[in-house]
Amino acid sequence: MSTEAGALYVVATPIGNLEDITQRALSVLGSVDVILAEDTRHSSRLLQHFGIDTRLMAFHEYNERRMIPRISARLARGENMALIADAGTPLISDPGYQLVRALRLEGVRIVPLPGPCALICALSVSALPTDRFAFEGFLPAKRTARIRQLERLSNETRTLAFFEAPHRIEATIRDMTNVFGPERQATIARELTKAFETVHSDTLKELCAWLEQSPECRKGEFVVLVQGKHSK
Repeated sequence: MSTEAGALYVVATPIGNLEDITQRALSVLGSVDVILAEDTRHSSRLLQHFGIDTRLMAFHEYNERRMIPRISARLARGENMALIADAGTPLISDPGYQLVRALRLEGVRIVPLPGPCALICALSVSALPTDRFAFEGFLPAKRTARIRQLERLSNETRTLAFFEAPHRIEATIRDMTNVFGPERQATIARELTKAFETVHSDTLKELCAWLEQSPECRKGEFVVLVQGKHSK
């Protein structure tokens, strides 16, 4: 496919299994002038795998604001760019919001390319209600702030979705058990689409025990889904 001059393409990339990339994503990544990447070393391996030699430019949470004028100027000159995250759909707990907002206000054409998203992937197999859900991203790292945030969500009736890091997964599930109650149903999804993909559903109390007894299941990237209060 041909790409438009002066447009920004927001491109979803695989969260693990490289076969999940779309043909459209490959076409766009191979034809734009520049790819904005969160970690250029990580993304270069993805591009090399598919034989794409488009130039990469670092774009992450620490330089997003100062990069916006530079990106805007290049788009105004007729260049086109693609924005990718390290994995999955950009802007979902990843940088890009400030850029997309600024460019939208300038009238720049922004084109979404749908594809992998760990949140939606996990939700689809969670066995929890999917008609209404609330994505909370990462909870605070410090326990006091994390508990405070969970308490704010304790009466939420929608399915709750979170990302979590491996070194905090046990503590987070324990805090959820204390705040939401031990019998609240939940699902832990880890390493989705990868070799050690695991999706485990149970009560929060039993998930605590499962994590304690299964050290190998405390590794990887996590999506945690929790049943809403009184939902069926």
